[in-house]
Amino acid sequence: MKKILVVLIGTTFFVSQSFCVDELSRIQSEIKQVEQKNKKLEEQVKKSEKNVAQTKQDLVRTADRVSSLEEQRGKMQIKIDELDARREKIQKEMIENKGRVYDSVSSILYMALHPNFDAADMHDYVLTSAVLSGVSQQFDAEIKKASQQLDELEKIIDARSVEKEKLDRSAKKYRKERNELDKLLKTRSAQNEKLKNEHLALQKKLRALSERAKNISELSAGVGSSEMSADARFSRRKLNLPVRGRIIVRFGEKTALGLTSDGWRIRTRGDVLVTAPADGVVKFADTFRGFGRVVIMSHKNGYNTVITNMGRLDVVPEQEVLAGEPIGRMSSDKQEMYMEVRRGNKAVDPARLFKEEN
Repeated sequence: MKKILVVLIGTTFFVSQSFCVDELSRIQSEIKQVEQKNKKLEEQVKKSEKNVAQTKQDLVRTADRVSSLEEQRGKMQIKIDELDARREKIQKEMIENKGRVYDSVSSILYMALHPNFDAADMHDYVLTSAVLSGVSQQFDAEIKKASQQLDELEKIIDARSVEKEKLDRSAKKYRKERNELDKLLKTRSAQNEKLKNEHLALQKKLRALSERAKNISELSAGVGSSEMSADARFSRRKLNLPVRGRIIVRFGEKTALGLTSDGWRIRTRGDVLVTAPADGVVKFADTFRGFGRVVIMSHKNGYNTVITNMGRLDVVPEQEVLAGEPIGRMSSDKQEMYMEVRRGNKAVDPARLFKEEN
């Protein structure tokens, strides 16, 4: 009986020990599988972050090329328009000059066909000769002027032809760069899909905030900004304007309504690219009454930039952007951007931070 009991206990111990070993082996196998999955996931995350970073760098480079091409093409078109205006003016002058030449020729022919040598003295003959000489000199001057106008017109036509050819050549390159930019923007949009989904509630909150805010300064204060610090390096940097254009109203100047401007108004062309002036985080990207589509970005050391009158937005709230990264396009209807720089709750003269475009 004791033998049987010992055998049973030994068998039970062996079975129990075997079960524990199997269970431990199974757990270790599961841990190993989880570790492998986690490692793959980490690699995917790193690859995704690397892809996002690469997309952003590609966007900055491509956006710069597109902006440069848009600026070049705009200058070419302005030059063509100026040449067309000059051509029309010369053609009008030539028509007027043609009439004067006809009058001069008619006077010369009339006097040549009706000479007067019957005067009692030489007075009338001398007078006629003087008039004829004066008309002849006028005729020479008009012919010379007509010749100069023809030469200038020919140069204008040649110059216009050259500018038009350059404009046509740039069109193909511009289309290629625009297509590349659009592809990159779609890629970034796909990469930001998770960001969009995570911030739906935030977007609702921002819309509610924009409904309550009476003006841009209230809206900017409402979205907040980066923390103040003693680091003044950011305020000493000279940033590029978010759009290529001409400043028509400066900080502190009077607007058309007689109000003092808290920022810059920048005249630009319709549908041109708008880029981030500095590295930062998008705090607001939506419509705001009277200002079209608005983007507010938070930068280092408590600075915010407010950009208005945009026609299209390509960013979402809480999205990190690099300097020069595209954030949207200007409206084709409103070809005037209003840009404001704020630090804390105060407007700052953009001249402290931004390079001025001519």
